[in-house]
Amino acid sequence: MSAPPPAVRARAPLRLGLAGGGTDLPFYAEAHGGAVLNATIDRYAFASIRPRDDGQVAFEACDLDRTELHPAAATLPAASLALHRGVYECMVREHNAGSPLAISVTTAVDAPLGSGLGSSSALVVALIEAYAAYLDAPLGRYETARLAYQIERVDLGLAGGQQDQYAAAFGGVNFIEFLQGGRVIVNPLRFPAAVLNELESSLVVCFSGRSRDSDTIIRQQTERLAAGADDALAAMHQLREDAVAMKDAVLHGDIAAVAAVLERSWLAKKRTAAAVSTPQIEALEALARANGALGAKVSGAGGGGFMMFVVPTERRHRLVAALTEAGAQASPVKLTERGSEAWTVPGPRPRRA
Repeated sequence: MSAPPPAVRARAPLRLGLAGGGTDLPFYAEAHGGAVLNATIDRYAFASIRPRDDGQVAFEACDLDRTELHPAAATLPAASLALHRGVYECMVREHNAGSPLAISVTTAVDAPLGSGLGSSSALVVALIEAYAAYLDAPLGRYETARLAYQIERVDLGLAGGQQDQYAAAFGGVNFIEFLQGGRVIVNPLRFPAAVLNELESSLVVCFSGRSRDSDTIIRQQTERLAAGADDALAAMHQLREDAVAMKDAVLHGDIAAVAAVLERSWLAKKRTAAAVSTPQIEALEALARANGALGAKVSGAGGGGFMMFVVPTERRHRLVAALTEAGAQASPVKLTERGSEAWTVPGPRPRRA
């Protein structure tokens, strides 16, 4: 009898959407071509897989305090943790010849549900990486991102775009193009250390205190575009142009230009759907501006989740303190370069005789 595979772990980074978010929605990208600029940060989605000897499949989402146990089968229709179920069924079908796996799958995410930081897609990417390592089925970064998109948007029917899966798989600061026929091109940006440090030192994020309903907002945007709403289409075109402008501003380390593009994009984003902004978001934005912020926008679909601000480095501490005092859980961020990765859990060292 062969030994069970070793336990594995994986992680995938969350991201900030700097510009172009929304143009990666298939409805827009297929007709006009989309472009986004995003950057991964030092918050992660984690996944671990361990073999079991009882013929069961266990899913545990630690950050949600939810655990499920099911008899091992090729499909798990009774599982309510949709992302866990979707990845399990796909990997069993495509990389284990349809043979069930008796395993424990444990996950955690460094951000609240509905954060706007691409946490759901990062979790799917981390799960795929873990299964690929467990089943010895290595996947390239494009393959991982495409598979994550397939599971979320097609298999599970969850509304959303395509940028989060590629950000989590590739890591770093990326200009990503979404072309007709589902073609995606990831262009990693490389900077002198001084430019990257200046950008990182000028960013502040805060949690607005409520999770946004991205599904509702994305459906509103899609419906408005399908209905031929000229203002919504013009706003999407602006968002795509802003991704290019943001790329140039970031590459040159021009923080004033970064803030200006962020401002323009935020105004355009609010024109795509009524639910993008809320009174609470507007209040936090006003507080941030009163404490030095040059630009602001919501990361993700909108309606809540994380906000991001561009601020002169000298005023960053003041801004973080003011937002935190208002209960907004503010902090600086650290940009990261590495994408999703998996590793084998080291076993116990043999005892000496």
